[in-house]
Amino acid sequence: MKRVFSGVQPTGNIHIGNYLGALRQFVELQEENECIYCIVDMHSITVPQDPKELRKHILDVAALYMAVGVDPKKSIIFVQSDVSGHAELSWVLTCCSYTGELSRMTQFKDKSRGKESAPTGLFTYPILMAADILLYDTDIVPVGNDQKQHIEICRDIAIRVNHKYKNTFVVPDGRFLKAGARIMALDDPTSKMSKSAENIHSRISLLDEEGKIKKSIMRSTTDSDGEIRFDLEEKPGVSNLLNIYSAFSGESVDEIVVKYAGCGYGDFKKELATITQEALVPIKKNFNEIRQSEELKNILINGAERANTIAEKTMKRVKDNFGLGF
Repeated sequence: MKRVFSGVQPTGNIHIGNYLGALRQFVELQEENECIYCIVDMHSITVPQDPKELRKHILDVAALYMAVGVDPKKSIIFVQSDVSGHAELSWVLTCCSYTGELSRMTQFKDKSRGKESAPTGLFTYPILMAADILLYDTDIVPVGNDQKQHIEICRDIAIRVNHKYKNTFVVPDGRFLKAGARIMALDDPTSKMSKSAENIHSRISLLDEEGKIKKSIMRSTTDSDGEIRFDLEEKPGVSNLLNIYSAFSGESVDEIVVKYAGCGYGDFKKELATITQEALVPIKKNFNEIRQSEELKNILINGAERANTIAEKTMKRVKDNFGLGF
């Protein structure tokens, strides 16, 4: 079996972009692979966090993993900071990477733009992500298209280390969404949907109430020509809504375009709101049951133990190959 690793930050409520871009893949992959899914809390502190809220969100994300269908009997679910190998390997990889390649990372440039200085953790974020992946001899990393650059640097570092110290790391492959299926912000379809955006109607979170879902979709940005067709360059707003509709309904974009030929945006948005609401009902129901369960923390403790067993083997190999310890 191939080994799969991926993770989600416990910052804010997970939105439909996270779900359609990554979480839904998690569920599919666990049927035929050995899957390890992490709540990456160490990544979240690259920006200031309220400790009480962070701990709450860690449990929220764990519950959402299971609410969407990740099975702790089939997959390992754990919290990143509970396995010390992530931080330990991150330092080793930091010593094997270069400031030039880190400074070219698009996400760092975007998040530090206009600032005289930026947190060092934001700069070295891709190294910790590489450590997350390489720590488990990962074969496949299911992520959104915006993470391609991070997967590339992870592969580059693994190959670089293997060139000097043979058979240290498995070189992973990314598993990405098809082109055009990335979910964008509802208020600005040229930017990806974000948990941290100020406008709450720019996104639909998995736990949003039905009224909020409808309001966000009805307010979503489209254009003035009134034609429902897929065109990412000329009609990014309508194209984004078509992608969401297709993802939740199972219908192809072409089928949806034919269905709504001659209709206005209003009718299309109302139907999309209904489809989205219905798709999220079972997720919210499952979440509420799991989040209140005493078993949730036990699953995370057990998951950390299972993950640590794998991580310790990798770290022993790394230390042996690098000459660390005695």
